[in-house]
Amino acid sequence: MKGMVTEEQGRLNNYAIEPKMYVAEESEFGFTPEAEKLNGRLAMIGFVSLLALEVLTGHGLVGLFSGF
Repeated sequence: MKGMVTEEQGRLNNYAIEPKMYVAEESEFGFTPEAEKLNGRLAMIGFVSLLALEVLTGHGLVGLFSGF
């Protein structure tokens, strides 16, 4: 079996099968298209949430914190 070894006395040793390593050629940090897409989606969620808050309470975010 893959990942199993029997020692001299017949006991079974189970080792974790390690995943294959790879090196990414491009940097994952900074202004990548994936990061910009995520930032845009989070901004849209925040904007829609603020609109829903205003519709449900009748006050904006500043009015909510200032005691109506």
